[in-house]
Amino acid sequence: MTINWFPGHMNKARRELGVALARIDVVIEILDARLPRSSRNPMLAELRGDTPAIPLLNKTDLADPEVTAQWLDSFAAEEGSPALSISATDSDDAKRIPGLCKTLAPHRRGPGKTVRCMVVGIPNVGKSTLINTILGRRIAKVGDRPAVTKHQQQFELDRGVSVADTPGVLWPKLADQTGAYRLAASGAIRETAFEVQDVALFAARFLAERYPRALASRYKLDTVPLAGPEILDALGRKRGFLKRGGVVDTERAAEILLRELRSGAIGPISFETPADFADETSPAPDSGHEQA
Repeated sequence: MTINWFPGHMNKARRELGVALARIDVVIEILDARLPRSSRNPMLAELRGDTPAIPLLNKTDLADPEVTAQWLDSFAAEEGSPALSISATDSDDAKRIPGLCKTLAPHRRGPGKTVRCMVVGIPNVGKSTLINTILGRRIAKVGDRPAVTKHQQQFELDRGVSVADTPGVLWPKLADQTGAYRLAASGAIRETAFEVQDVALFAARFLAERYPRALASRYKLDTVPLAGPEILDALGRKRGFLKRGGVVDTERAAEILLRELRSGAIGPISFETPADFADETSPAPDSGHEQA
C-alpha cells in the first residue's frame, strides 16, 4: 500500500505559508522527537529562504531519550545551530522560546518593535499546544488528531514577540514510504489515508526489531514473534480480542497497538535514528537502537 495525503486545505495552506513567511523574522519549526527527519517538511527550507529557524523536538517525553540525544548532536553537527528537545505542555520549556527568537532577530529588538515569529510543522505535532503554553492560557485550538488548525492564527505576547499558528502542512507526495509509514504510525496522518492493519503490521515489526522488551512487557508475551501478523495475533489473544470460533479480531488488535504506541503506553519509542539516514542514497536500514 502507498500512503499519500495532501487534502485541498493543505494545498491552500502551503500557498498561504509561503506568503506569510515573507513577513516573518524567525521560524519556530516543531518536529516530532520520535521521528525528527520524517516529520520535517522538505518544502519549508525552500519557502523560508534565509529566515532563521529554531528546530524544536517536541513530544520528547514519548521518545527514547538516548536516541533524542543522538538527534540533538546530529542537528548541531549538520546545521551548526542546536535544536532543542521540549515538551510543548511544559511551561519551563515554553518560556525559553521567546528569548531565543529575540536572539535570532536582533534588528527587531527595541522599543516599539516586535519579533514576528511563526510556528510551523506537520499535522498533530504540537504547534497549538506550544502556543497555548507560551501564552499561559488556552487560545489556539488543540486536538489529538491531525488537521485541527485550518487557518493561520496570530497571537501577541507580552515579551515583544508575536507568534502565528499555522495549519499543519504535509508535502505533496510522500516519496519516502518508510517515512510515510512512520508518520502514519505516529498519528500525523489521518487514518482515512491508510489501512490501519497495514500500518499496525509495520509498527509491530518495528517494535519487534528495536524494542522487543518493551513490546513483550506491555503485552505480557513470553517470546516476541518477528512477523507482524503473529504479533497482532498474540496481542489479541492476550487482550481477549476474540471473535466467534476463537479467531482473533486483528482489526481491534491493530487499533490498540497504534493507540498505545502513540500514547506512550508501550514506553518511550523513537521511530528513527540518525544512523538510519547516514547514507541518503540507500534505503533506511532495518536495524538500529534497541531498548535495554
